[in-house]
Amino acid sequence: MIRHTHWNETLASLAAGLIFGVGLVASGMTQSEKVLAFLDLASAWDPSLAFVMGAALVVAFPWFALSAGRAKSVLGLPMRLPSARDIDRKLLAGAAAFGVGWGLVGLCPGPALVALATGSPKAVLFAVAMLAGMGLYEAIVRKDELKTA
Repeated sequence: MIRHTHWNETLASLAAGLIFGVGLVASGMTQSEKVLAFLDLASAWDPSLAFVMGAALVVAFPWFALSAGRAKSVLGLPMRLPSARDIDRKLLAGAAAFGVGWGLVGLCPGPALVALATGSPKAVLFAVAMLAGMGLYEAIVRKDELKTA
């Protein structure tokens, strides 16, 4: 399904993506070694990413709180927030897959896509595996969902 966007939504998305990407690079989230050092509590733990995540929460929380009751965004477009609140097997499996991937490689989807710009073989391999996983999900899970609908 193709969704038509307004030019101001496209520009706002581009600006948000650029700011997010610059923040990922500046914070070191695109450096898998730094992320793995943050996740390795048993040896040379690097707590610096905890401060990055804390700062992100401080910045994001007021905006989420302000947008909670709104029907439209500041651009006048409908708010598209997730409505699902259930913790089910699909959510837990996705969270586990995300965590295992993050722990093994030191990358998650956002930083991996930003790291692609560096030509890092690890980022390329991660992105290919991520796309393969998305395709597998669409082929198996979505197909089953459509059958039961």
